[in-house]
Amino acid sequence: MTTRTASCACGQLQVTATGEPYGVSMCHCTACQRRTGSPFGVGAYFKMAQLVIDGEFRNWERRGTSGGRLTNHFCGTCGSTVFWTTDFHPDGAGIGTGSFADPQFGTPLRSVWEAHRHDWIEPPAIDRFVEASSGPRVAD
Repeated sequence: MTTRTASCACGQLQVTATGEPYGVSMCHCTACQRRTGSPFGVGAYFKMAQLVIDGEFRNWERRGTSGGRLTNHFCGTCGSTVFWTTDFHPDGAGIGTGSFADPQFGTPLRSVWEAHRHDWIEPPAIDRFVEASSGPRVAD
């Protein structure tokens, strides 16, 4: 069984995931852009039962467009957001794939919130959604 460890920049906060994620998404929403400082974020979603969290973290909660809560869990020392929890995935957590520092992690399964996608970004051949909950859009 695969075991991966995600870490913050200073290494104080680590999340060990056992097994494969049930989803991997490339998100272009402006909240992910601000969270990562990048034009998009990529998150792998695991069941909480697959995760072991080691280290101290702080929380910052925001409301999504649906009104549901999204809580970012970040290192209080270096500030890196390593994982997040949402009302949408009550028994799971998203982990930023960059926190695994593994270039072999794999390709996302879908690209969401493409209405906010930077024009120069062209996702790979995966399912693409204008919003996270909308149907697939036709790729140009």
